[in-house]
Amino acid sequence: MHAWTWTYEGYDPRSERLRETLCTLGNGYFATRGAASETTAGPAHYPGTYAAGCYDRLVSTVAGHRTENEDLANLPNWLPLRYRVRPEGADPGPWLSPDSGPLVAYRQTLDLRHGTLTRRSEYALHEGPGRLGVEQCRLVHMGEPHLAAQRTSFTAQGWTGEVEVESGLDGDVRNAGVERYRGLANRHLTHWLTGAEENDTVWLRCRTVNSDIRIALATRTRSADLPTAASRARLTERAAFRTLAIPVVAGGTVSVDQTVALYTSRTPAIGGPRRAAVEAVREAPDFRALLVSHHRAWERLWHRAELEVPGEAGRILRLHLFHVLQTLSPHTAELDAGVPARGLHGEAYRGHVFWDELFVLPYLNLHFPEVSRALLSYRHRRLPAACRAAREAGRKGAMFPWQSGSDGREETQELHLNPRSGRWLPDHSRLQHHVGSAVAYNVWQYWRATGDTGFLYTKGAETLIQVARFWADSAVWDPSLARYRIRGVVGPDEYHDGYPGAATAGLDDNTYTNVTASWVLMRARDVCHRLPASRRSELYERLQLSADDPAHWADIAHRLHVPYHHGIISQFAGYGELAELDWAGYRKRYGDIRRLDRILEAEGDTVNRYQASKQADVLMLGYLFPPRELAGLFRWLGHSLDDDMWRTTVDYYLRRTSHGSTLSALVHAWVLARVRRDEAWTYAEEALTGDVADIQGGTTPEGIHLGAMAGTLDFVQRGLTGLEAGTDGLRLDPSPLPQLSKFGFRIRYRGHWDVDLRFRAERVRVAVAESDEDPVRVTVRGRTAAITPGTARWLDLRGPKGPVPPVAARGVRR
Repeated sequence: MHAWTWTYEGYDPRSERLRETLCTLGNGYFATRGAASETTAGPAHYPGTYAAGCYDRLVSTVAGHRTENEDLANLPNWLPLRYRVRPEGADPGPWLSPDSGPLVAYRQTLDLRHGTLTRRSEYALHEGPGRLGVEQCRLVHMGEPHLAAQRTSFTAQGWTGEVEVESGLDGDVRNAGVERYRGLANRHLTHWLTGAEENDTVWLRCRTVNSDIRIALATRTRSADLPTAASRARLTERAAFRTLAIPVVAGGTVSVDQTVALYTSRTPAIGGPRRAAVEAVREAPDFRALLVSHHRAWERLWHRAELEVPGEAGRILRLHLFHVLQTLSPHTAELDAGVPARGLHGEAYRGHVFWDELFVLPYLNLHFPEVSRALLSYRHRRLPAACRAAREAGRKGAMFPWQSGSDGREETQELHLNPRSGRWLPDHSRLQHHVGSAVAYNVWQYWRATGDTGFLYTKGAETLIQVARFWADSAVWDPSLARYRIRGVVGPDEYHDGYPGAATAGLDDNTYTNVTASWVLMRARDVCHRLPASRRSELYERLQLSADDPAHWADIAHRLHVPYHHGIISQFAGYGELAELDWAGYRKRYGDIRRLDRILEAEGDTVNRYQASKQADVLMLGYLFPPRELAGLFRWLGHSLDDDMWRTTVDYYLRRTSHGSTLSALVHAWVLARVRRDEAWTYAEEALTGDVADIQGGTTPEGIHLGAMAGTLDFVQRGLTGLEAGTDGLRLDPSPLPQLSKFGFRIRYRGHWDVDLRFRAERVRVAVAESDEDPVRVTVRGRTAAITPGTARWLDLRGPKGPVPPVAARGVRR
C-alpha cells in the first residue's frame, strides 16, 4: 500500500462493515460511511449518514421498563446508485451488485491525501462473454460543507448497448447499525416529502420525530458524456430517484455524476433546508471542478496538521488524522457540536459525547484552536443543564453528564445489555463525575496553548469555577482522617462501580477523581485571582460567589484524601482489600479477556470483587500531568511521589488491567515511555492498530474510536516529546522510543501559525515561520533558546542544563 492510501483487494462480506467505517468520508458537518452505492442495509452492509449534533429521542420498552434514549440520527441515504446493462438485441440484465452479480474483481481505495474513496469492480455479463467494468469516485466536500458527489464510470468490454442507471435519495432508514440496540425504537425520521426539479434533480425532506430537526437533501444526476440525456423521475413517499439510459460502445466508457446537498434546520443563514439544498445542487459545478476544489481544501488541512512519521506507524497515524479531521474540521467551529466518541462513523454509543475530548483537544489546540474553542463552547452552552443536574443531586456548581447529546442532560442509559449472558443490568457509569474535571482541564490547557484570555475570562472561567464548586460541595470532612473525602463515584476504570455486596453503587476516594478535583479547585482559585477586577466583581455577583470561596477551595484541594495500600497508590479506598484474580486461568479459558466484566457476570460473578481494572485509572494521572507537575500535585496533597513509587504503582496496575477500552493501550504507552521504555512500544502498537485491526472484536464496524485515534497523534506530538505549550514558551522533555525516534510535525502556537519541529534521536530542529511576532522561547531540559521568526535552530536534546549554545540561524520560508 502507498503511504497515503488504504486499499482493500477482493470482496469479503464478513469484513465489509469494518471497511465501511474506515472508508467513511466526512467534512466536520456531516459524514457518510463507505458503503457500496449498489447495496442496501443488511448483514454485510450498513450505509449511514450523520450530521454533527443532529440528535433525536425515542422511548422503548426494555425488560418491562420504559426507557428513553437519544441517538445521533441516521439521515436519508444519498448513496443509492444501481445499474444494469442492455446489450444490443437483448433484454435488460439484472441489477448488479457485489452481492448478487457475477463479480470478477473488486477493489476499494481510500485516498487520504485527497479525501476520496474509489471503488473498482468488474462483472461478467449473464449473456455472452462480455464484461462490465465499473469505477466510482466519491467525495464529501471539505471546502463546501453541504456538498458531496460521486462519479460512476462504466466500461463496456466486448459488447455494445446501454447502461441503465438509477440514482437518488432513500429516506426509509433506521438506526440499526448496532446489534445490541436493535430491540429499541429506531425510526427517527418522519413526515417525508419528495419532489423533482428540472430534468436532473430530485429532493427529499423529512424531520426527526421529537427534536423536530428538519432535514433536506437534493441530488443532481447527469451523464458526464451526454449532458442533455433525458432522465425520468420516480417518486415514492420516502424516496426519490432518477433513471438514465446511456448508450455505450464496445471498449467505450460512459460516466454518471451524482451531486448532493444536505442541509438541516440547525444550519444558520438559510431560508429553509429544502430550498437551500435545491439551490446548492443547481449552482454546484461539475464533478471535475468539485474534485479540484476538494483536493485544494484537503491540501490546506494537511499543511496545518502536518505529521511526518516514517514507516507503517506513519501510515496508520495519517489514517487516524484523516478521520479526526473528517469529524472535527474547521467547519466544526461554526457548529454547536461536541466530540462524539465514535466519530460521525457509526451508531455505537448513540453518537454521544463522553470525556473523549480529553484525548482530542490537546492535539487540536496546537493545530485548530478555533475548533477547540467551539468544542469548549458546546460544553459552556450546556453549563446551565450541568448546574441543574448538580442542584437535583443536592450539590452546588456544575455536574456534567457522563454522556451528553443535544441539550446537556444526562444521556447515560440506566440499563445495559451483556451480550454474553443476555441479561440487562444496571448501568452506574453516570457516576463518573470526573468528566467535569476533564472539561475544566481542557479549558485551562486551551488557554495555555493559545493565550486566549478572552475565552478564559468569560466562558472558560464560568465553566471552571462551576466545576470547582461542585467538587467543593462534594467533599466531606472526615475527622478520623483529618481529610476531605469524595464518596459514591466511579473512576475511569468502569469495571468497579461499587463495593462487593454493597446495597448502593459508587466508590470512595477514587484517586484519579480526587487528585484531578484538587487540581481543578486550585485552577479555579488561580483564575479568580487572574481575572481583571471588574470582570471578577461581575462574575462573583452573577455566580453568587463570596470573596472567601477561593481560599476555601484551596483548603479542600490541599486536604483531599489519597488512599494507599502496601506502598501503592490505591485506585480507590479499599482496592487493596479485594481478591486477586486468577489471570492466567481466565486467559486460558477465554483467550481474549478484555471484557472481563461480561465474562464474570455471565458466570454469576462480578469484577467488583477483584483487583482487576478495565483500563488505566490511577495511571491516567501520568497521562494528564508531566512527571514534575504530578509530583507537585502529590506534594500539595501532603504526599511524596518519587520515581520509584510511581514505577512500583505502574507495575502493580499493569499486572491487573485487562485493557477493555481502546484508550487503555494509549495511556499505558504514554506512561511507559517514561518509566519502562522497552515495554512502551507494545502498547503504542496496540493503540495504533486498535481500529485498523478491530482488536476489540467487532466494535469498529459500529464506529471509530475517536479518542484513541486523536490520542495516538498526541502521543507523538506531546507524549514522546514532552511538549508543553505555556505562557512562557514551549518546553521539551523528549522520551523517544527506538521505533519512533525520527519524526516531525508542525504546530500553531499563539500568534505563530507555523512552528516546525523535526526530531532526531539526539537533536530537534525548531523553525519559526517569518512574522512580526516575538521570538518563540524553547526550553529543553532547563536550557532555553529564543527562535526568531524567519529562522531555524538545531537544539541538543542531551547535555547539562544551561544556555543553549548559539548556532547559525537559517532563513525559513513562510
